[in-house]
Amino acid sequence: MYFAALLARTEDGWEASDKELDDVETLSDLADLAREASPEDDTVLVLIEQEDAWFGVVRIDGEDDPRIYVSDAAAAARSSYGEILLTDELLGREPGDDDPDLDALDLDGTEDGEDGDEDGDDAESGGSAEAVPHGPVGDPGVLDDLGVSEKELKSLSTDALTEIAESLGASEVLETVR
Repeated sequence: MYFAALLARTEDGWEASDKELDDVETLSDLADLAREASPEDDTVLVLIEQEDAWFGVVRIDGEDDPRIYVSDAAAAARSSYGEILLTDELLGREPGDDDPDLDALDLDGTEDGEDGDEDGDDAESGGSAEAVPHGPVGDPGVLDDLGVSEKELKSLSTDALTEIAESLGASEVLETVR
């Protein structure tokens, strides 16, 4: 079960809205959706959570590039919403490393039926599974100036979005869209 909400900072505090992400296919689409929530170019946070598996925070400040933090990249990679956040840049990959044509390759990088390296590498040695790390990725300082330190963000696990909202003073508005 997923939960996604936008928190837009305004002169009067935080405003929350739950947005349907079904039409969002890329990080750019998500950033555009967030910018629509704040016509004044104020800070907008996109908070996404998949039960107790992972959570993500995307921060959009005006026209600046989105800043992203994902609590567990490997868990998020198994989710359609997580795939939106896990950009090549965030994972430190060259664009196109996750090319669907690679699906025809075995985990050791050889095509089906080909022999592997002479040194006998196989799927047990890691292969492409290492492309998405277990644990957090992104900018852990994404909420520093809003009252959630890097250390606090990294320590969150269950009910992370509620704890973030409490730190921001936005727990009531977040609960209205939950």
